[in-house]
Amino acid sequence: MNEKQFLAEYFDRYRQSIFGTDMNSQLIELKGLMSGVHADGKKVIIAGNGGSAAIASHCAVDFSKNAHIRCVNFNETGLVTCLSNDYGYERWIEKALELYADGGDLIILISSSGKSINMVKAADYARSKDHVLVTFTGFLSDNPLKMRGDLNFWVDSRAYNIVEMTHQMWLLAVCDLIIGSAEYPAS
Repeated sequence: MNEKQFLAEYFDRYRQSIFGTDMNSQLIELKGLMSGVHADGKKVIIAGNGGSAAIASHCAVDFSKNAHIRCVNFNETGLVTCLSNDYGYERWIEKALELYADGGDLIILISSSGKSINMVKAADYARSKDHVLVTFTGFLSDNPLKMRGDLNFWVDSRAYNIVEMTHQMWLLAVCDLIIGSAEYPAS
C-alpha cells in the first residue's frame, strides 16, 4: 500500500467514526445536560488517562473559557501522585471525585477501551452518589465503562488515535454548540 492510499483509507476511518453513526441527538442531549448543570450553579468534572487525560484538559479549558460552563479535570500531578500513592492507581479518580464532586455535578469519564479499572471504579462511585455519568469509550460495544453510563458515546474502532480524536471532536462540537458558533474570537 502506498502512502496516499494509506492516508485515504486512514481518513476514511475518521469519516466513518465521526459520521458513520448519527450522534447528533446524543450531542444535543449532552449540551442540555451541561447547560442544566450550569444553570443549577454546578460544575462538570471530566477525567481520563493518557491521551484521554489530555482531551479532558483541553475540553475543560474550552468549556470553561469559551462556553462559560464551569468544568474541571484532575490532571494536576500532585493530586494524581498523592491519591495514587495513598489509595492505589485503581482508586485515584474515585478518591478525587470524593474530594471534589458536589451533588448535582455532571461527571464525564473518557477511556478508549472502557476497561481502565480506575475509570470503572470512578463510574461506580459516581453512580453511588447519583451523579449523572457520561462516558466516552471505544473498542468493544459492551465495555464496562459504557455499561455504567447514563449517556454513552461509543466509537466503533479499536484504533486509539481514531477513538481519542473522535472523542475530542464530539466534545468540542458540544462546546461550539453551546456557544452557538464554530468561529469566535480567542479572547
